[in-house]
Amino acid sequence: MLADPRVKDVGEIRTRFLFDIVVDLDAPLDFGRGPVGRRVLYGAAGGAFEGPELRGEVLPGGGDWALFRPDRAMHLDVRLTLRTDDGALLHMTYGGRYTTPPELRAEMADPAGRHRVDPSRYYFRTNPLFETGAERYAWLNDAVCVGTGYLVEGGIAYRVSRVV
Repeated sequence: MLADPRVKDVGEIRTRFLFDIVVDLDAPLDFGRGPVGRRVLYGAAGGAFEGPELRGEVLPGGGDWALFRPDRAMHLDVRLTLRTDDGALLHMTYGGRYTTPPELRAEMADPAGRHRVDPSRYYFRTNPLFETGAERYAWLNDAVCVGTGYLVEGGIAYRVSRVV
């Protein structure tokens, strides 16, 4: 701990499982290399989410406006619309980082097989935030979440937890 007397022990960060989500993706749109890296849009085609307090579907139309740095790390810039099973709309946004070690890059470049790579071999972390006007889910407006991502056939998936 820092020797500064103003520093306090606030305990460890704790989380509680919120939901699992699978996002089906459209074919990527590659904008090419710009002034800050290569921009690619991975459009959301649909999907589903489920957890103990909420469940529903991912609506088409959102996506990840990903930016690939020169070192091949990916910055996520995601906006999704979720509809709960009782009809509420949730706006979900998140940034994050997705990096693969050099020895995995050839395997991860194969769209037909990259979802078979063990997610513990790469780093894919996010920080979801939510907005909604639905009273039942208003608690999400103040929640900070973290997610662990991984590739699945036809898309991506995350295990999302709320920081408590």
